[in-house]
Amino acid sequence: MLELYHGFTSVCAQKARLTLAEKGLEWESHVMALNGDQLDPAYLKLNPNGVVPTLVHDGNVIVESTVIMHYLDDTFPTPPLMPRDPLDRARAHMFTKLMDEYIHPACIVYTFATANRGPLASLSKEQRDAQLARAPLQRQSEYKRAGVEEGLNSPMGKEATKSFEKLLKWIQESSERGPWLAGPDFSLADIAAIPYMVRLEMLKLSRMWDNKPGVAKWWERVKMRPSYETA
Repeated sequence: MLELYHGFTSVCAQKARLTLAEKGLEWESHVMALNGDQLDPAYLKLNPNGVVPTLVHDGNVIVESTVIMHYLDDTFPTPPLMPRDPLDRARAHMFTKLMDEYIHPACIVYTFATANRGPLASLSKEQRDAQLARAPLQRQSEYKRAGVEEGLNSPMGKEATKSFEKLLKWIQESSERGPWLAGPDFSLADIAAIPYMVRLEMLKLSRMWDNKPGVAKWWERVKMRPSYETA
């Protein structure tokens, strides 16, 4: 039995849902409001980091979205979501690593500098500090603080912009080699990138790829996949 603890707006949870959808797997949904319920002691027993997603498979707990993606692909190999060609496989691993190390922090900064800035900015510094201090992962609090207090002009904001520009450059370059990010077939590389493109659209920043036709065409292909609507 597969169970997924997730939030509808979480980019990391979107990765897990996309993988489940591409595999055609049935799973039990546990929706988190992400208004503090992710810090409930019962949930922290499952995921000490207090984040989503968390996958439970026959009682075994798997955390971290990239780990969950690979676990599902290894456990349910049809259809495969990792390329067989060694070079394409390396590219897929590169994409998932780059999303985790660079793009996810950039996404947090962008989100809290724009859509989520108002509610936190309206709090007193003491109230804001108390709310940010609740996050188990201190580095995420730092990203959120930079977004709320300094906006996109902060050093972290500028670095986030550079990271997103790199992402779009990687996608554009990949589009020149084939239809998908790691070769001729849709893979975990595409799944890893999709939620961040969704977030840019949500933040009304799709103009960032106006001059990148390869990105636009890849994005059109993504939106035609049934998993895009399902997840």
